[in-house]
Amino acid sequence: MRAIHPHRSTALAVATALALAASSTACSGKAHQDSGSTGGSTNSAAGKTGYTLTASTGTPKGDIGSFTWSIYAEPPSLDYAQAFDYPPNQVLANVCESLLRWNPDLTTSPGLATDWKNPDSKTWVFDIRSGVKFHDGTTLTADDVVASLKRNLDPDVASVWANSYRNVDSIVKTGLLQVTVHLKQPDSTFPEYMAASPGTVESAATLTADGKDYGNPTKGVNCTGPFSFGSWQPGQSITLNRFDGYWDPALKAHSKQVKFVFIADPTARVNAFQTGEVDGGWMVPPDAYSQLKANLSFGDSTTVADEVVSNLSGPLGDPRVRQALLMATDRKGIINAGNGGVGEIADSLVTANNWANAPAGQKAAGTTGLPAYPYDKAKAKALAQQAGVHGQTVVIATSPLDTQTTIITQAIAQACTDIGLTPKIDTISADKYTALFTDPNARKGIDLFLTFWYTSITDPLDMYSSLETNAYSNYGGYSNKAFDTAFEQAVGSYDPQTRAQATVAAQKIALTDLPWLPLYDEPVSVYQGSKITGVKPSIDYLYYPWAAEIGAR
Repeated sequence: MRAIHPHRSTALAVATALALAASSTACSGKAHQDSGSTGGSTNSAAGKTGYTLTASTGTPKGDIGSFTWSIYAEPPSLDYAQAFDYPPNQVLANVCESLLRWNPDLTTSPGLATDWKNPDSKTWVFDIRSGVKFHDGTTLTADDVVASLKRNLDPDVASVWANSYRNVDSIVKTGLLQVTVHLKQPDSTFPEYMAASPGTVESAATLTADGKDYGNPTKGVNCTGPFSFGSWQPGQSITLNRFDGYWDPALKAHSKQVKFVFIADPTARVNAFQTGEVDGGWMVPPDAYSQLKANLSFGDSTTVADEVVSNLSGPLGDPRVRQALLMATDRKGIINAGNGGVGEIADSLVTANNWANAPAGQKAAGTTGLPAYPYDKAKAKALAQQAGVHGQTVVIATSPLDTQTTIITQAIAQACTDIGLTPKIDTISADKYTALFTDPNARKGIDLFLTFWYTSITDPLDMYSSLETNAYSNYGGYSNKAFDTAFEQAVGSYDPQTRAQATVAAQKIALTDLPWLPLYDEPVSVYQGSKITGVKPSIDYLYYPWAAEIGAR
């Protein structure tokens, strides 16, 4: 799912930062502090400062009364069907639960479903956990599951997760605690999505009673997680309270309360960390990595920074030009200047973590020997000249969100110049930038725009579904029959070997055609102050009840 990271500090001067990046010769590697971690990017580190991926930050010494957590933006809603980005998901992960659970090591385990199986290629049967209570004290049944999942098929709800249900024919109750999903065609990714927002379960009675007001500041939500919805002060904060009737003793919350405060300005966020006004937060501004290093941790992620090619009819319509542009982009310099030296030059549109569940041989094929575009301005210029696009204009959309966005935009513009194109930077408001992801009309006249794209499952197919012909998030209208064939073969196969081989084939086509330009992999960052500990740094914080594990340091 997409994100644009509107959380970076604008305190650094772009020219100075790029100059520092260009002059930096230090190059140190990424390490894993815990052998339980699932791996990282396919490249050695390209950053100017070393960093370590940490699987756990420690075990709390005891419970606490409360802690505060910063978010860079206020969620637009707490409706799980509209939860598609960092602010709403990191709150909902602690309140609502899915049929399956995505764990910090990026594996999947039972959640509200104790078992799931497919008796045939077009059927998935979920056995629902007994005795689970909603926050209002009512008991979870199959009816709640059916009502919750069906919302993703309802055009009136307009779920952002509808694509995960594109192959679903029907969802029916087949027992007091059993739900069966019938598919139009085989779909091996469907059960994986049941560990993320598409698998969220809410009380059917609450959905009916709240109607279109469901998830708003007044109504909140009524789910089954370790915290219940407490209050929402628009423009200020959301408060959650520990739910003592929670079913899973392993994730009983250490804190009686957690308060999420909305702090948009990155400098104010860093100051709040340093003064103790807030106790922690995800997505730490990179400018502050050195200031906060004593309490800063990095974890496994599935996030890749990409330039989306949103116009394949212009000068970037020729794959050679896209290849040349990537080859002319100083991605190491971007990491150093824009991300505090933390990150890896991306070989792919997905991270190595996404291949964790593939058979060993196919995992290697998916992460090594990929089409490569090393930094080489002379070779890039020669390749672009073959396409005959010299002097043509490329429009790069950007928004004054942060230093990182500005640095990347300037670097892409410079790469355009270096291969003979004429870059034009179109600076638009944050709202209009967000519209690039939802409105085709907003993308008219735009050739490139930046995204930080994370996957919601441990599977490369989550990202590559965005490149299938006519996919909702296929922003440039990319279409390649060979890619579509390989992708559909992978989705339709339940055999791990066949599935992985088809995914490798689809990836190779995508990395040759480059409808999106992969820039770098970015780890998860998290700050915990002197009062708290226990968080497990991982991209799964968008769907896993991470706040329950935070207690007294």
